[in-house]
Amino acid sequence: MSRSCDIVIIGTGMGGGTLARALKDSGLKILLLERGSMLPVEPENQSASALFIENRYKAKEFWIDAKTGQPYKPGVHYWVGGNTKVFGAAFPRLRPQDFDDLEHEGGTSPAWPISYDDLEPYYGIVERWYWVHGEAGIDPTEGWRSSPYPHPPVPADPYMLDLADRMRQIGLHPFPLPIGIDLQTGGKCIRCGTCDAFPCMYDAKGDADVCGVRPALASGNVELQTNTCVRRLITDQRGKKIIGIETDRNGVFETITAGTVVVACGAVNSAALLLRSANDAHPRGLANASDQVGRNYMVHNNAVLIAIDPRRANPTIFQKSMAINDFYFSGPDYSYPLGNLQPVGKIQTPMLKGSVPRVPNVVLGQIAGHSTDWWVMSEDLPDPDNRVTLGADGAIRVNWTPNNTVTHRKFIDVSRDVFREAGYKVMIDRVMGIETNSHQVGTLRFGVDPATSVLDPYCKAHDLDNLYVMDASFFPSSTAVNPALTIGAQAVRMADHLMVRLGGSAQHVPTSVPAGA
Repeated sequence: MSRSCDIVIIGTGMGGGTLARALKDSGLKILLLERGSMLPVEPENQSASALFIENRYKAKEFWIDAKTGQPYKPGVHYWVGGNTKVFGAAFPRLRPQDFDDLEHEGGTSPAWPISYDDLEPYYGIVERWYWVHGEAGIDPTEGWRSSPYPHPPVPADPYMLDLADRMRQIGLHPFPLPIGIDLQTGGKCIRCGTCDAFPCMYDAKGDADVCGVRPALASGNVELQTNTCVRRLITDQRGKKIIGIETDRNGVFETITAGTVVVACGAVNSAALLLRSANDAHPRGLANASDQVGRNYMVHNNAVLIAIDPRRANPTIFQKSMAINDFYFSGPDYSYPLGNLQPVGKIQTPMLKGSVPRVPNVVLGQIAGHSTDWWVMSEDLPDPDNRVTLGADGAIRVNWTPNNTVTHRKFIDVSRDVFREAGYKVMIDRVMGIETNSHQVGTLRFGVDPATSVLDPYCKAHDLDNLYVMDASFFPSSTAVNPALTIGAQAVRMADHLMVRLGGSAQHVPTSVPAGA
């Protein structure tokens, strides 16, 4: 079987889903391929036990920790919308300085081939599409804005308002975390306690399915094909153009052709697909003349900090309403960047049970009922030896050694001090391991030099004429904030570029895409 279209987008996560929406009015025939299906709406969507003990919605596969040779279950989700179906809907912009060389205790975070100014108008577009709520002028590290937030900040529960006051009293600047939920007048969000890390059964979360794929499909120019795994990409004899996409849909094999192919499978799976597509013209994998495919894998240095006040219950339902960036570029008596501090969704007993199964539920319930729960996030620096490869059997192998760890431990200690000063007597912290890859980035970095990068500044492969990549694999650095908004902004920027390149005109920010780019 075979068929043809103008553009094939492989993957429906933040990159693929947003790109499809950005191209929906281009007049081009676009096919979206997704290896999973639509995530079912069912009571288990709101069950902490189903998600954190049964792992109901995680991919039913294992990757290999290349350092130990042991399999592990990665935090990936193969549904329409990808990992955004269960993300916390945090949509911060990168800081302007994140686009420049930035010195850390553990090394240098390299400059990007584009600037904050290049992405700024696209940030505003994605904020509108994904219902982002926020307030400018409070975060001391934020960049300039050409447009206000589309919606006011998410209202904080009284407990979190009191915590913000305590933070201000000790000299910090808590600000409303930009959150994408349908909380506008007449919106579907009910501010429930099952948002972060849960699928939304009300379609009220700004995920790539609801806010990207579905508006794209409504245009009539975009088709979605689910349960379709892309096995490999086929090039012409010279290796300069993709001429076929081999797919497996429930055991039915098909070769699809397209004028332009966009890989948007996530940083690990996109790299794996290009490696799996090696041929005589590309013996090390597609787009890999630089030997950079799969290298520089980053996932942030992450820890959960649970601050407990045994004397005071925390009845908060929607906890993820503020963040702290006071330590983003330096810390107390520390001249290097530390990172971003933001709440996670309110911890429930089954969430803790999944991590410490031997602790009695009554103890875990007391902890969950009296805690405030935060994500401590520091930058993971690019290292060419931190990489994705394939085993002889085709299995995905991830070699990852955390770096910049002195900084991350410092940030955890600083965060503990902050909560201690705010009145919390007991602290529990846990550093995340290789299986926590929600923010996977960097395996197909973009740049201007084909010798040191895989993609150009519009995310076209240097080595092929019609291959693009649109997920966080293009990041040359991980920064220390959630990547979703930046993925989406680059997707819309890519859409403008593609429309110009294919003979049309840019539809979103016309002046930012030079003719003939």
